[in-house]
Amino acid sequence: MVGNPSGTVGTRFYELVAILTWRNLKVRYRGSVLGIYWSLLNPIIMTAVYSAIFNATFARYYQGSALRYALAVFIGLVAVNFFSAATAQALPSVVSGGMLLNKIKLPPAIFPVSMVAAHTFQLVAGNLPALAVITILIARNPYHLLLLPLPIAAVIILSMGVAFFVSSLYVFFRDIPYLYELVTFLLWLTVPIFYPVAIVPEQIRAFLWLNPLYPVIQSLRQIALDRATPDLRLIGIALLEALIVLALGWLVFAANRRKFMDFV
Repeated sequence: MVGNPSGTVGTRFYELVAILTWRNLKVRYRGSVLGIYWSLLNPIIMTAVYSAIFNATFARYYQGSALRYALAVFIGLVAVNFFSAATAQALPSVVSGGMLLNKIKLPPAIFPVSMVAAHTFQLVAGNLPALAVITILIARNPYHLLLLPLPIAAVIILSMGVAFFVSSLYVFFRDIPYLYELVTFLLWLTVPIFYPVAIVPEQIRAFLWLNPLYPVIQSLRQIALDRATPDLRLIGIALLEALIVLALGWLVFAANRRKFMDFV
């Protein structure tokens, strides 16, 4: 009987990703007390800071509730922190794996994929349970729990697409990290995290949709904080934009991967 070569290649790819993901997690949290739960502590601390500074100004836009404002900030920080950390650490991943690529015939895609996968593990193990608890206590609708994984999937897919794009560019242009810091700052600034959408002037509010994190964060907030049925179109837009970014990122990565060996 003839085996399935594509199946064998696919299995090997996932095995390599799993090995590198586990290695990334071990290296990152070696000697750490909290381990993956640092990814939860960071947005909690930042939420406390933003709440202390802006609660008196912005809580009125969240039904006058300081708690709802804090939870809205926390949800936004979970999404944007995951995206920023996963893509920034995936950016140099192909170059960092250059020694392995030169010694062993490996698919270069395993490096950015494993980096995003490591952050995904942190997100699912650390932040997703917190989001589920918020949804149960605030939205009080079991149906919302079923929808919660969809915007989470969207931000993971989005991060993977950007990771493919920036990791391939970094092979050829080593100044990319400096530019990418500016890009992530602009993305963070142009999505309502610590400020409400309502204060954004009407004439520029449409430009918020150019930020692919915007529908992700808005849909997460609807699911976790509103008892009304979330806008399924918003979730659909978040997933569609993420898939488009993934496709574009992969096209750039695939078009350049044969040249990687000459530069890493």
